[in-house]
Amino acid sequence: MLICIEASELPGRECGRAPGFPGYSNIHVGVQGRGRTGELLGMTAADVASAVWELEVTAIRTESGWDLRGPFVQGRPGGRFVYLSWGAVDETGAFSMFRRAKLWLEAIPPDVLERAVAGGALVARLGLTDAKGQPLCASVRPPLVEWSAPAGR
Repeated sequence: MLICIEASELPGRECGRAPGFPGYSNIHVGVQGRGRTGELLGMTAADVASAVWELEVTAIRTESGWDLRGPFVQGRPGGRFVYLSWGAVDETGAFSMFRRAKLWLEAIPPDVLERAVAGGALVARLGLTDAKGQPLCASVRPPLVEWSAPAGR
């Protein structure tokens, strides 16, 4: 099955200092592979109008519903999530993570997940700027993310 993350409202490449936030330059975001130092999929500059990431996952039927697994799915069964990792890219191209947004897969409405598994695609739509104008971080569940199962995808 394919998970398509469609992001809009990115915060920009420069985020100045704010209480609890030291400020960063040349900000990028991508989907983090398993583990804190996992591969970063689709590193994207944070000043684009929108970004899309596509992840292949395997859906396994369990007694309690569906368990989604794959190289970009983190956590244990019943507590799976996808990380969007924010970082500053230096002049050598090195990415230094400073913040992550955790898209909780357990927050997908069961009927949406059933349709997604049957149709082979699940879509997450979200804005990536928080209420303070900074990169979105911490736990992300509806209404911050909208999950859907598109017909005919």
